[in-house]
Amino acid sequence: QVQVVESGGGLVQAGGSLRLSCVVHGIIRSTGSMGWYRQAPGNQRELVARITASGDTTYIDSVKGRFTISRDNAKNTVDLQMNSLKSEDTGLYYCYCAPDYWGQGTQVTVSS
Repeated sequence: QVQVVESGGGLVQAGGSLRLSCVVHGIIRSTGSMGWYRQAPGNQRELVARITASGDTTYIDSVKGRFTISRDNAKNTVDLQMNSLKSEDTGLYYCYCAPDYWGQGTQVTVSS
């Protein structure tokens, strides 16, 4: 059974940093994309950052230059380093692993 476990969310002041971590249990090695999505109250879930097994990355425009996604294929982990956080980054962050595995979400709250 595949299990996706996130950690690292919390409350931080604007301008601060957080690091989200995710580990995928129950698969031998992830060969597809992994990434982070977020959902703010009243909004749809949106892609924040994605990384392929070969290391190609995609970011939503609003986080470019502030967030960095990384992964360890051997350990089935994907991390999201978030710097210069803004209040609009507040939301529930979900880890994703292809083909369709999702975590329960970890809350990120940025106070202004």
